[in-house]
Order: sequence, then structure tokens, then C-alpha cells
Amino acid sequence: MATGQGHVKVEDVTKIYDPEGANVLAVEDCSFEIKPGEFLAIVGPSGCGKTTLLNMIAGFDHVEPKGKIYVDGELLAAPDKKLQPGPDRVVVFQQGALFPWKTVLENVIFGPRNTGKYQGSELKEKAEELLAFAGMKEFMNDFPSRMSSGMQRRVEIIRALINEPTILLLDEPFRALDAITKAVMHRFLLDTFDYTHKTIMFITHDLEESIYLSDRVAVMTTRPGKFKTWIDVKIPRPRETRVKASPEFIRLKEEVIEAVHEEAIKAFQRGEREMA
Repeated sequence: MATGQGHVKVEDVTKIYDPEGANVLAVEDCSFEIKPGEFLAIVGPSGCGKTTLLNMIAGFDHVEPKGKIYVDGELLAAPDKKLQPGPDRVVVFQQGALFPWKTVLENVIFGPRNTGKYQGSELKEKAEELLAFAGMKEFMNDFPSRMSSGMQRRVEIIRALINEPTILLLDEPFRALDAITKAVMHRFLLDTFDYTHKTIMFITHDLEESIYLSDRVAVMTTRPGKFKTWIDVKIPRPRETRVKASPEFIRLKEEVIEAVHEEAIKAFQRGEREMA
């Protein structure tokens, strides 16, 4: 399923929100790249602009007043461009977005059926293949209300994958899960990444999670959000839970904690609240 696509380039992006004339500077002069097939995790204190960046890459929010975002060499976002969400960039949100009145299978095929991406029985076969990969094929005729939160998360990721995006944008998808369910979802996401090699941008507050899953961890400052440091995670794949006990993992965790802790203290002292 790997495409070799999914290159993201963000150049000097600044975002100002202006609710009731407040002129909130959310992110300032942010520049970075995500290589095709790379798993990038972004961490930082609440309100530092992590989700703002994700929404601009997804095409849900304007770049304003300056900056440019390119995807696979094409200009996606700039101050003078209309919003351009697209099936090449699919978002999995923290809150969940399954249709409760549709079965698992109906949820998964909803997008590509509406766009005519597959013909005839091909769509159902593709959905069943992905659900089997996720261990969900036997539940494909169930409704979301009958499934655990972890199972619902898997369905949402499969629903994203069936559209064959080049980029998966995950906005704290496991934040509300208990520790055991989160561990299961980590294993599933690692397997999914190894299987698809899709470019992934992953927003999280869980610092251990960021290291365990990603190829790089980007630490953002408190508002206005900038990139404070970049940490390469050179732990070989495929990864097993036992790597969390390795000296290298512990060293990386300490490095990330120290970088984020400094910014979290600043945010607390300033009374920052989470906006985007």
C-alpha cells in the first residue's frame, strides 16, 4: 500500500486568531518538513498550536497572516488561497466521528462510496481486507455503540485508510483511552504504519507514546508556538513493548520530558488555556 508520497513542507507559517479583536498569536514562524513515509509526533503544552498546525495541513483552517504549506510539491495553503481539504489528508480526531446509526462496514465504506473510488464489489472486498487486518471483520455488521472505545478507534483508522490517503493526521486519538486499551492501540498503529508506510503526523500529550510510536519527536514552545527542539528516535522497527525498558528509550524520554517541562511551566505561569 505504500505510495512513496506524503511529503509535507511548512514554510514560515504564522497563525493569528482574532476572536472579538483579541489577536491571539497561536503559532509564529513555523517551518518544518515531514518526509514521505515518516512518523512525526508533535508534543508541547496545551494551547501551543499543535492542533492549529494540523488543521492548516488538513485544509480546515486558513494560514493567516503569512506562510505556505506544500504537500508533494503542490501549494496547499497560503494567506490568499481558499481552504483545500482533500482525501489525500485524512484526520482521525480525539472525540471520534463514527456514525452511530451505521454499521462498522457502512461507516468504513461511506467515504469511498460517495466519491466513487471503487467499483461494484471491489469496495466491500477492500473494506473486508482492512477490517480483517484490524481484527474487526467479525464485527463489521455491528453498530459502534456495541463496541469498546478501542475497537471504535480501530474502525476510524481503517475508515481513514480505505480512502488511500498519502498522509494520516492523528489528533490525540488515544487521549481518552485507559492504559490497557491504549497499549492495544499502540500495537495496532505500529502494525498499521509498518503495513502501509503512510506519512503520519501525530499530536499527543503523552510523551512516552510520542517516542514509542514515532521516527521524530518535535517539541513546541508555549504560545506563540514555535519548534523548540527536534529529537530523532532511532529505535529499530518493528517495535515491541520491551523497548520501553531499554537505556536508549529511557534517555529519549528524559530528553523529551525536560524540554516539555520547561515550556509547561511557562504556560502555567502565564495562565495559558487550550484554544487549538
